[in-house]
Amino acid sequence: MNRGRHGHRSGGGTKPAVPDSVPIRQVLAQAEPLQRLQQRLRDSRARFDAVCACLPPMLLPHLRPGPLDDGQWTLLATSQAVAAKLRHLQPHIEAALRDQGWPACTLRIKVQPGVS
Repeated sequence: MNRGRHGHRSGGGTKPAVPDSVPIRQVLAQAEPLQRLQQRLRDSRARFDAVCACLPPMLLPHLRPGPLDDGQWTLLATSQAVAAKLRHLQPHIEAALRDQGWPACTLRIKVQPGVS
């Protein structure tokens, strides 16, 4: 039996069986919960894109679309000041969503520093 430098067996054996990797796109396409999550992420981003036109351009770098679930959509703001401005604009944001055909939902505004 061959022993390597540190007293362990070396060479001569078969490689351990490693399962074939599956591309991430294939995994995502086959997993229903992940498909639903991806759809919610796309819908959240689409809602965000829909309301950007009614928001002051100076706010946009400080906002990010947040979770969309159970009839609630969240906008993430980088600071309390940005969140306060969004709350002031909330009726306009909700109207913009309705005008573009999005179903009614509760709009939440949360502060998450560093989201930009």
